[in-house]
Amino acid sequence: MTACAIEPSAGHEDEDGAAPAGCTLTADGAYGARLASAGDSWFPERWTLDGPEPYAVPLPRNQPEEPGTEVQPMGDGRVLIHRVVAGRHAFSLLYPTGPGTGELPLGAVECPDVRARLRLLPPAPGGERAYALAVGPRTTSVWLVAGGAFGPERLAELPGRCSGGVWLDRAGRLLALDRETGGRTKAVVVDLECGGEVSPLLQIAADSDDRLLLADHDSGLLIVRSDAPSPGQERLGWGVLGSTLPVRFPECLRLRDCSVTPFAIQPGQVLTPESCAVALRVDGPTGSWVGVWRPAERRLHHLRAPEGWLAGTGLWTAEGVLRLPYATRAVPCGVARVSPPGAVLAPPEPDPAPPVPEDPGHPGHPEEPESPDSPAQATPPATPAAARPVPLQEAPLGRLVTN
Repeated sequence: MTACAIEPSAGHEDEDGAAPAGCTLTADGAYGARLASAGDSWFPERWTLDGPEPYAVPLPRNQPEEPGTEVQPMGDGRVLIHRVVAGRHAFSLLYPTGPGTGELPLGAVECPDVRARLRLLPPAPGGERAYALAVGPRTTSVWLVAGGAFGPERLAELPGRCSGGVWLDRAGRLLALDRETGGRTKAVVVDLECGGEVSPLLQIAADSDDRLLLADHDSGLLIVRSDAPSPGQERLGWGVLGSTLPVRFPECLRLRDCSVTPFAIQPGQVLTPESCAVALRVDGPTGSWVGVWRPAERRLHHLRAPEGWLAGTGLWTAEGVLRLPYATRAVPCGVARVSPPGAVLAPPEPDPAPPVPEDPGHPGHPEEPESPDSPAQATPPATPAAARPVPLQEAPLGRLVTN
């Protein structure tokens, strides 16, 4: 386990000391949206990111928004806003109209169970539709809240409590969710065009919690979090959709006294998922910074984040440039472009794994000694067939995902 060694910059706050609000980007990175602050009040703000220079357009209404209000950019530049009004979840589209802000109401969702929570899912590919997840004590519903013909529409209802939300294809059809049932959490796939048909996605070990964090449409690279290799401790791992190899858990992604959260995968590496760069947010005792890692490498690169970084937000270009949105008093809408160290590498030939005795409690995940020349990463564990993920190519819906 590696200790955090970098001293992050102190510029992750606005000059008045308030932490900058987070930002949500469209799947193609053309637009962003966030709640921006004006003194003690909040208002939606749209960022245009696909031009020569980024710029922000404020979208205030007649009264300030509540801090918990959700906003999400659409592919046409409008901004979806989710407000809770008198116990109902109301959705509207905001757009600039000269000096003011136009608003198109889309309807509302009323959860019969007051204990249910509803939140927006990550932006769908294409940017024409937006979805929300309503989580109750025993069931979870997937709602289409923008882009439908007749207002909000419930598309699927799943037994169990679901979290997460990762799109597995460019059509916005296959949605991966982390579903908790029977005291365990496993990632599943929901087919939104087949009445919410559910298929297993991750089954690393029978008694492990397996969550999907990120997926890349081009290469099929998946980033997961699971406690299968270290019972009681969640670790980051990676696999490839359609591969017969097991999920691997690099030692270099275990940082002492830090939390590590992946937020972007480099696209365009169709045949070489091991060469995809993955951007990670690292939160330590002294602040937050950026980590960059590639499956083909045995180390995590630590990079200083730009002042005012909207932490956990960013996008890769296919050429390997990481774009990090930031906001300061001097630059209210900026994007830092970072070229991390390390060239794109060809995928290494996998070494044949020797047979490993099974541990009855956690089969197939021994802790192997690290290589002397790469102290930050463990050798990929040898995993028997019964313990590898179910799909990555074996799920009934896995064949519908094309690279």
